[in-house]
Parts: sequence; C-alpha cells; structure tokens
Amino acid sequence: MSSIFFCGVDLAKHHFSLHAVDDRGKVILHKSVSRAKLLTTLANMPAMRIGIEACSGAHYWARAFTQLGHDTRIMAAKYVSPYRTLNDAIAICEAVQRRNTRFVPVKSPERQAILAIHRMREHWVQERTALINRIRALLAEFGIVVPTGRAAVHREVPLILEAAENGLPDIARAVLADCFEHLQTLNQRVEDTDQCFEMVTKASPNAQRILNVRGVGPQTATAIIAAIGKGEQFDSGRDFAAWLGLVPKQYSTGGKPRLGRISKRGDKYLRTLLVHGARAVITNLGEKQDRLSVWGRNVLERRGMNRAIVALAAKNARIIWALLHNQTEYQDYAA
Repeated sequence: MSSIFFCGVDLAKHHFSLHAVDDRGKVILHKSVSRAKLLTTLANMPAMRIGIEACSGAHYWARAFTQLGHDTRIMAAKYVSPYRTLNDAIAICEAVQRRNTRFVPVKSPERQAILAIHRMREHWVQERTALINRIRALLAEFGIVVPTGRAAVHREVPLILEAAENGLPDIARAVLADCFEHLQTLNQRVEDTDQCFEMVTKASPNAQRILNVRGVGPQTATAIIAAIGKGEQFDSGRDFAAWLGLVPKQYSTGGKPRLGRISKRGDKYLRTLLVHGARAVITNLGEKQDRLSVWGRNVLERRGMNRAIVALAAKNARIIWALLHNQTEYQDYAA
C-alpha cells in the first residue's frame, strides 16, 4: 500500500467511510471502519493527503490525523458537491486532489475553546431576548403592558410582581417570578463571558494589537483571533472583507461595472460584530477632526448612515488583517 497518495474520509458519529487512491487514480482502499478503529487504520498507512469535509468534529480529526503524519485538509461542502455520487468518501477524495479547492486552516484546541465561549454567549443572548419577549407577552394577556426595551423589563417586572392590586393571579405571578429569576441568571452568564473576553484579550498580543482599532472591543478581537489566527489563509485585506461578506456583489457586463448590495457571505457572527462596532463609531463622530472621523462624515453625507456603517466595517476588516498579517501596531493619524 505504499502507492497511496490521496484519501477521502467521510466523517460520521460511529462508522467512517475511507476511499484512497494512488497517484494514477487506482483505488487502493475502499472500506468502512468504526470509530474505535479509525485512528488505528490510518496509523498503519504511509503518509498521504487526507481530505475531510468541514463539519462538527472536523478540526479534532484533522489534528488527530496530522499527529499520525498525514497531510490533512479540511474543505467546505461546496467543493465536494460537484464530485458527489453514491459515496461521499469518493467525492472528498476527488475534491482534495483539485488545485482550485480552497482548504480551511485547522484550528487549535485553544482557539476552538474561545469560539465555544462566543457560541454560548450568542445562545444566551438569544435565549434572553426570547425570554424577555415571553414575559412581556404573558403580562399583556392580563392587561399589563411593559415598555419596549430590556431595561424597561428589568425595571417594571419587580414592581408588577410586588403590586397586589394589579389583578395578576397568584399562579401567573409565581410563573413570572421564576421567569424573571432565570432572566437574571442569563444576565449574569453574559456578564461572565464578557469578563472572560477581557481576560483572553489581556493574554493575547494579537488581540491587544487589533483592540486599538476604533469600533473593535474585546468580544470582536477575541472572535477574530479565534476564527482566523494571523490571517495567513487570506492574500489581502480585501479577501478577508469578502470572506466576511462586506464587499458588494458585482453585476458587471459589457465593461460597465455595476455594484449592488453586500454579499453577506461568510461568517455572520464576525460580520455582525464589526457592523455593530462601526455603528457605534459612526453615531459618535461629532466634530472630531481626526482623519477617520473626517472620512466617516464625508461618507455619511454622501451615502447615508447604513452605507457609512458598512463602509467602516469593511475598512476595519482590512485594517485588522494588515495588523495581524504584518504584525504591526495601529496608528490613528490626525487630520
């Protein structure tokens, strides 16, 4: 089996499909192995390029295969789909041999752990929003209307629970009290993750480097570092901005360029953080005379609020990539 060069592994929970070929395309191995025997099977094979599809557990298996001496590549599903037939392992093996296939850098366990914190914070924020809307809807059933906003719910609900003359039944009062207690628990969890982001930022020189960019806080800095590292997978800052979906779609024809709305492709979470940070900067420009503020006001006057926010988010994405790729410090030039 010394002629094996490429192998496709179809990841699963319990049974994994393997398909390996040599440099001439001859099938050398095609079998299904259990989870317990996967590493043993690959350990007995010579070093080769292994392709796996990006999915849950892909980074873990990529690190495990790399430790065995194999060249492991993770690829998006869209690069595997054109070769998909009856067996996914065959399609993966075909895709990993193509020159135009783009591969996903393997993340370290530390970077995955930071991303896990971000995913749980996002989940808790969504759960908190849903719970606030539920509390407001339940109170509306009894004729009690709470003003819009999270702060109003935290201010009004304790007063409503303590008021005996509002006609709220005891059972409903007890249920709403439990909901409000759970809401406070979610608030504490979100605050704990924010403190965790600050700790990670202090321990990461790259996070501190991009933290100087206006509109970038600890949450955005840690998310970007955990997602792209130093940005080696991108050739330029524009590629990073395009990966985030912050560049406009092109409808060019006949030599006449036409630009539409932003593509909104790529990582939605990172794009959201950059846009929210840019919104905070644009809405607080005031009469500042530094070069970035002057540029922001010009875009705001010419194109409006939303386009100015997206333009600054795209600019920040390019600046962040340059800082990480070149390992330089951010300089905020005066006008």
